[in-house]
Amino acid sequence: MEWRDDGIVLSTRPYGETGAIVELLTREHGRHLGLVRGGAGRRHKGMLQPGNGLAVHWRARLSEHLGSYTAETVKPRAGVLMDDSFALTGLSAACAVAGLVPEREAHPALYEGFELLLDTMEDADIWPAVFVRFELGLLQELGFGLDLAQCAATGSRDDLAYVSPRSGGAVSRSAGEAYRDRLFRLPQFLIGAQAGKANPEDIAEGLRITGHFLERHLYAPQDRHLPDARIRLMERFAARAV
Repeated sequence: MEWRDDGIVLSTRPYGETGAIVELLTREHGRHLGLVRGGAGRRHKGMLQPGNGLAVHWRARLSEHLGSYTAETVKPRAGVLMDDSFALTGLSAACAVAGLVPEREAHPALYEGFELLLDTMEDADIWPAVFVRFELGLLQELGFGLDLAQCAATGSRDDLAYVSPRSGGAVSRSAGEAYRDRLFRLPQFLIGAQAGKANPEDIAEGLRITGHFLERHLYAPQDRHLPDARIRLMERFAARAV
């Protein structure tokens, strides 16, 4: 069994004295692990950093085996972000959250969204909003999408101001005002087709919304919690919003 694909490094862990097991999000084969022989050595260490884009060749005797990767770097993103601690926090959080994609289940649209997010991370004015959009897309792709296009109570598409923590639906200002203390505030950058610039307060609220639904639908059923890197990112934006 063998295939070739594009992949983005999510994580790496040592295997034996010199090898490394690498977790990739691939375009056509989903989240997929494989052994890189010599992956713990200096020659491969820079290549296997989270966020880096690779061209990979996977081989195994049987499809259910771990298999092995040979790879070459296509986009060395990690090195470009090395001097930006905030972007590195975002990169770590993004790679951790992308680990929710079911193993060996193809989600090409999620791969494209993840790649877009990582490619914006040199622009501090853009990537935080794209990050929230990516998490919304991940929830949608895995069957837990939020309906932010119309009011869950009235069906109206006007003056949407809140999000229900129970249904994941938007709520208009008039319908939700009496219950505002129980609802999330809907950041305006999430209304419409395109992510754009947003202030730290809006990003913090967006992360609070997506974090709530990621925890509820995807982490809690596996007896897990939001990754530490994702929590740190939310805390940093919350601190900026004060």
